[in-house]
Amino acid sequence: MTVVMGIIFFLSHQPGDSLYMPSFIPGFDKIAHMGVYALLAGTVLYAFQPELRNGRTVTFLLATVAICLIYGLGDEFHQSFIPGRSVSAADVVADTLGAVGTCIAWYFWVRRKLSAVQISGS
Repeated sequence: MTVVMGIIFFLSHQPGDSLYMPSFIPGFDKIAHMGVYALLAGTVLYAFQPELRNGRTVTFLLATVAICLIYGLGDEFHQSFIPGRSVSAADVVADTLGAVGTCIAWYFWVRRKLSAVQISGS
């Protein structure tokens, strides 16, 4: 989790003119935000793994999204001090959507896995 957060911080610390964003892919920066924060959410879920087994899944999924949202807000604040970078609410939305997507995928993957175990154990 801290490695992914460190990578996000490092990338956010780069001046705006040093970042290459392909112009032929509209919205590439938002896709990148979603992907990176989806990865961050996956690492947070992995860190929560023992607690998730205790039946409080929704609480930890919401906590995962909250952690990613708070980190995304902090990331945007950090970027406000970097030359050529600016604060963007759309980036925070993309960050949050990436985290939510991972949490939804994880939830259904675990449900499917549990139902397969229950079916084979019957």
